[in-house]
Amino acid sequence: MKKVFGNTGGLKANQIRRIENLYRRKIDPEYIITPELARDVSRLSNEIRRQIGLLINRAGKISSVIIGDQQKIVIPDISDYRTAPGRLKGLRCVHTHMKAEPLTRDDLTDLALLRLDAMAVITMTKDGFPHQVHVGHILPGSTDEKPYQIIGPFNTNNLDIGCNELIIALEDELAHIRSLYKAAHGKERALLVSVTTAPRKYAQESMDELAELALSSDIEVIGTVLQQRKKIDSRYIMGRGKLEDLTIMALQKGATIIVFDQELSPSQIRAITDQIELKVVDRTQLILDIFAQRALSREGKLQVEHAQLKYLLPRLVAKNTAMSRLTGGIGGRGPGETKLEINRRRVHDRIRQLEKALGRVKKHRFQQKAKRNKRGLPVFSIIGYTNAGKSTLLNSLTKSKVKAENRLFATLDPSNRRLKFPRNIEVIITDTVGFIRDLPDELIVAFSATLEELENADVLLHVIDISNPRFKEHIKSVEKIICNLELENIPTINILNKKDLVDKETFERIRIKLEGIAVSANDKNTLMPLIEKMESML
Repeated sequence: MKKVFGNTGGLKANQIRRIENLYRRKIDPEYIITPELARDVSRLSNEIRRQIGLLINRAGKISSVIIGDQQKIVIPDISDYRTAPGRLKGLRCVHTHMKAEPLTRDDLTDLALLRLDAMAVITMTKDGFPHQVHVGHILPGSTDEKPYQIIGPFNTNNLDIGCNELIIALEDELAHIRSLYKAAHGKERALLVSVTTAPRKYAQESMDELAELALSSDIEVIGTVLQQRKKIDSRYIMGRGKLEDLTIMALQKGATIIVFDQELSPSQIRAITDQIELKVVDRTQLILDIFAQRALSREGKLQVEHAQLKYLLPRLVAKNTAMSRLTGGIGGRGPGETKLEINRRRVHDRIRQLEKALGRVKKHRFQQKAKRNKRGLPVFSIIGYTNAGKSTLLNSLTKSKVKAENRLFATLDPSNRRLKFPRNIEVIITDTVGFIRDLPDELIVAFSATLEELENADVLLHVIDISNPRFKEHIKSVEKIICNLELENIPTINILNKKDLVDKETFERIRIKLEGIAVSANDKNTLMPLIEKMESML
C-alpha cells in the first residue's frame, strides 16, 4: 500500500526516510494533532520548503503522507473511504502552510467536497517551529453563506480539542437533519440542478419539468439549485465554489443523487463525480431511466437498452469510482442494467446485436404497414407532448384500455387500435411515445422504428393540454420534432384537450388562435366534433 503521495524528487534520502517514518506514527484521537507530531512535521516542511500533509483516521492512525509544493498539497484518491449519505469521510487532513496564513479557500473547498471530518493548517515560525493550528469543519444546518465553521487558532500546547467527540456530534446533527427529510424506503432523494445561460423564466420552466420527470421516476425531490451564468464552466458546468455549496446541501439534506437539467459531457461527468461522492445523472439519463421502467414489450426493451448503451459508451473512460455511480443509473433499474458495467468492446458488440434486432423490428413494421396498405385502411397517428392525454384519447375513441396515468411518459410502447366511423368507415388509430423538449438524440435514434410509424399516417392528431401553463412551449417542441422527422407536410388536427380545466374566456381565445377542436379526452360526449372532423378529412 502506498504511504507517501506527491513528488519526492530533489529530496535527500534521509529526508524521504523521515517523511516515510511519519506514516508509522499514531496519535491520541482526541487531539487534532499532537504537539510532538506538529513539531516534527513543521521542521521537515521548513527544511524541504514544501507543504506536508497528513490524513489521519478516527483511530489516530496516519493513513497517508502527502508532499506538496510551497503553495499547496494535492489530496490523493480517498474513494476507499466511502461513506453513507449524511456521514463524513472518517479522515481529517492536517497540513503545513509555508506562509503565516490560516485556512485558504482551497482548504475549505476540499473540506466540503471530500466531506472530511476536519481540515487543519499548521502555521510556522521563521525557524520552522509550529506556531498555531487553525481548524475548520462542516457546519450542519447552516443557512448562511458559509457552510463550515472555523475554530481556533490553537497554540501547540492546547491541541486536545476532543476531536472525535466533535466529529461524532457533527454526524449526529447531520443524521438528525437527514431524518427530518427522510423519504420512503428505497426511494432516491434528489437535488435538482440547472446551470444555464437562458433567461430565468425559461430556466425555471425547464426546472419545473425536470421535477415532474423526477416524480415520474419515483424520485423524491428535496431541493433545487438554479444558477444563471454568462458562460457555462467547461469542466464542472458550475463554478467549483458553487459545487462546494451543492455538496454541503446534499450532505445536510441527505440527498442520494444529483440530477442536472442540462446534458453533461463525458468530461464533465468525470470531473463532477471525482469531486462529489454521490450519483450524478443528467436530464438525458433521467429520461432513459424512466423509459427503462416503462418498457414492457420486447421491442421497447430493445430500444431502451440500445439508447442506454449509446449514451454510456463515450462515458466508459471514466474512473471506476465515477462509473460505479454513473452506470447504476437511478437506483440501477432498466433492462440494460446488467450490461452497463461491461467494457467498451463488449458494449460495441452488444450495440451491434441490438441494431440487428431493431432492424428485424423495422422489417416487421414494414410488413405490418404493407398489410394495412393492402386493406386500404387510413391511419391517424396521435402525437403530442408527454402527459397531454394521448392514451386517454385513444381509450375514449376506441373503447380500449391502454394504460393512462397523470405522469410523464406513462405510455412508452406504441398502441394500434381500430375505429369505425358512423358511416361504417374503418381506420387505424396509433398512439406514439410522448415528446418532450430537448428530446435526447439517443432516444430519437433508438425509437426510429417506432417513430417511423408516423410516416405512414394520413393524418396527425396533435393533442395539446391547454390547461398546462406551458402549452405554447410544448407545441413548439412537438412541431420542432415533427420538422426534424420531416413530417410537417402531413395534415394535422390540433386537439385542445382538458377544456374543462380552463375558464371559458381563456378557452375561446386559445381555440380561435390555434384553430383546434376542443375535447375532454376522458369524456366521450365531447368527442363527436373531433370524430366528424376526422371523417371529413378522409
